[in-house]
Amino acid sequence: MSSNEKTESKVSVYARGEQTMMDSSQAQRHWLFLPLLKLFIKCRITPNHLTCFSLFCGIGFCFTYGLSWHLAKPLAFGLLFMHVLLDGIDGPLARMTGTAGNRGSFTDTTSDQLIVAFTTMTLIHYGLIHVLPGSLYLFFYTLVVVFAMIRSSLAIPYSWLIRPRLIVYAWFPVEVYLFPGTLNYLLWFFTLLLGWKSLTGFYKIRKKL
Repeated sequence: MSSNEKTESKVSVYARGEQTMMDSSQAQRHWLFLPLLKLFIKCRITPNHLTCFSLFCGIGFCFTYGLSWHLAKPLAFGLLFMHVLLDGIDGPLARMTGTAGNRGSFTDTTSDQLIVAFTTMTLIHYGLIHVLPGSLYLFFYTLVVVFAMIRSSLAIPYSWLIRPRLIVYAWFPVEVYLFPGTLNYLLWFFTLLLGWKSLTGFYKIRKKL
């Protein structure tokens, strides 16, 4: 996130409804994590640093989940939680330091999408989810994110958009410890929603061109 970026972006990578919710959520997170944000600023930790740390934690989940020792899975879920936590703090830090803007949003979105891809492939590899729902979920999730960026650049943003990664992440331990086999059904459900948004996104982009 460059220091010469404007706090108010003319182009957003989010849907209109998402942006409104994110503005409200970031204000709440700013209040909740204010002492931590001040500490980050004092230690010269930037939003880019947090995005990188968040990315490394998400990747760490992929490398630790399949380890044979008995604390591997709790450690993996802890790393995934840290990914989500840090991902939720970099935005408020960017706003507090006046560096929020398109570049930061794009970097953050790219990092999020990489972890969606890596975690989905990890679960497919270890047999926690089936190949078909996992692959379709990943494909349509990526397509929707790309279409969201294109639509925003064309000034026809989605009115609403679902990015179910946090719900899916939260279901990982439920799948492992409580209800094995249910994650596949959850992925099928979100795949249908993402597929629909992909179709409507393609139609609006094609109509605008």
